[in-house]
Amino acid sequence: MKIVQRKIRIWLVVVLTCIVSIGSYSFVDQYFEISKNLDIFSSLYREVNMYYVDSTDPGKLMKTGMDAMLESLDPYTSYIPESEIEDYRFMTTGQYGGIGALIRTRDNSIIISDPYEGYPAQKAGLRAGDVILEIDGKSTGGKKTDDVSRALKGSPKTQVKVLIKREGEEKKLEFLITREEIKVKNVPYYGMADNGIAYIKLSHFTENAGNEVSKALKELKEKNTVNGIVLDLRGNPGGLLHEAVNVSNTFVERGQEIVSTRGKIKDLDRSYKAINSAIDTGTPVAVLVNSGSASASEIVSGAIQDLDRGIIVGQRSYGKGLVQTTRPLSYNSQLKITTAKYYIPSGRCIQALVYINRNADGSVGKVSDSLMRPYKTLAGRTVYDGGGVLPDVITEIPKRSEITTSLVNKNIIFDFASLYLRTHPSIDPANIFKLSEKDFQEFTAYISDKEYDYVTGSEKELQELKQKAEDEKSFTEIATEFEALKSKLSHSKQQDVKKYKDEIVQLLEEEIISRYYFQTGRIQASLNNDSELKKAIDILRDQAQYTGILNGSLNANAKATGK
Repeated sequence: MKIVQRKIRIWLVVVLTCIVSIGSYSFVDQYFEISKNLDIFSSLYREVNMYYVDSTDPGKLMKTGMDAMLESLDPYTSYIPESEIEDYRFMTTGQYGGIGALIRTRDNSIIISDPYEGYPAQKAGLRAGDVILEIDGKSTGGKKTDDVSRALKGSPKTQVKVLIKREGEEKKLEFLITREEIKVKNVPYYGMADNGIAYIKLSHFTENAGNEVSKALKELKEKNTVNGIVLDLRGNPGGLLHEAVNVSNTFVERGQEIVSTRGKIKDLDRSYKAINSAIDTGTPVAVLVNSGSASASEIVSGAIQDLDRGIIVGQRSYGKGLVQTTRPLSYNSQLKITTAKYYIPSGRCIQALVYINRNADGSVGKVSDSLMRPYKTLAGRTVYDGGGVLPDVITEIPKRSEITTSLVNKNIIFDFASLYLRTHPSIDPANIFKLSEKDFQEFTAYISDKEYDYVTGSEKELQELKQKAEDEKSFTEIATEFEALKSKLSHSKQQDVKKYKDEIVQLLEEEIISRYYFQTGRIQASLNNDSELKKAIDILRDQAQYTGILNGSLNANAKATGK
């Protein structure tokens, strides 16, 4: 017996020695590989800077290399130099010092696209459509929007001089604007969408998002009878994880786990629970999502779904289940790096893209439907991981006609709204304003000499058919039929304006209202013809349907998914 025990002890010592040796070898080997490649990179960098035929910018060269290296990991891991720290801080806090206006490029110029209500640009008199010519005496010609944005930003209480060109004004206009601290609202609008149905639009998850949602819901409940709540997360790209927890906590009671994170370093794994008393745990809730709802939006919608606290309406969300943290680097720079994946209450991760295993061409593959695994909600409904949050009620993506798309892309609707502002000092409140028939006739006259032609899908396919027939030397045989079909399919811009009048009028109303009532007014106007909002309201009003979806006895997507 003693001999056997001794042999076992010797065997264990040998095995453990091998394991330690292998581990040590692996560590030493990895360390050597890192050290070797750093030495190669350092040598290459030195040689390029010394011997390249033209002068180089060492800082720019190094940043290009770092960006390319990090880009090979995933789109969310990035190097933030000291010069871009303020931009990053704005992304997380929603605060910056500036004039308070959105800008964009148009015809090689920089224009004001949306001044924020109540902030310096709007108070000084800047309008949507104004072309920015100079900032503090320096021309904006050839500048990118990032460059112009940086020039407009600055410490609160400092001044900036802006020279603009405004349509309808002969002279250039100069504005001396005092910068302020700008805080972009997470909740740009909330109100009663219908009798008894509260509506809250959440656009971002920067600091204080949870408080803004809670405050909005409290106010709506104090002033109205609330029988249903719609939380709109469409187009919300996400933000801070703890704010996703706080927003969820508005509807979910204290102590409930909302999300957990797991990564390579196990000591950094975390579980995030609701820590406050909920504002409302019983009123029926519908969350609106689409393909632009990502990250924190998916934590909220996923938690609401997994905990059977409400229904999800819309299209499948983006599918970002990765968590980023910032690590300090030297010279006040930072590294934003993906450190974990997040898991919502059912235990699923909704990450759609697999970055670590790229295809041969460098592209990233999606998690296939066959590899998606089933999980259970609190009530036992089946949900799936790996591809965003699939709504309980799937709706079709609203599609614009070619003519409406062209009128938007050519800035014609935008320009008409600016003209309307110049000729109409005031309009009705945002929730009741309607474009009159006379207004629409003025719009059709306005576009009569504008270039906004387009190619319909049928015309494009017909042209491709012609090209293919010509390649095969058979077009002459079908030329007569081709011309006849082309004539039948040929569109008329004038007729299409009439055919899609309702669609065009809706966008005109939204753009015009935004000139007078800014972002809040635009959102209010967009709700008037919102089919997804209407669908959510209908279900919230139908207790049997709402309950049936939540307890799994009714599959609202059975027809849509073929299940």
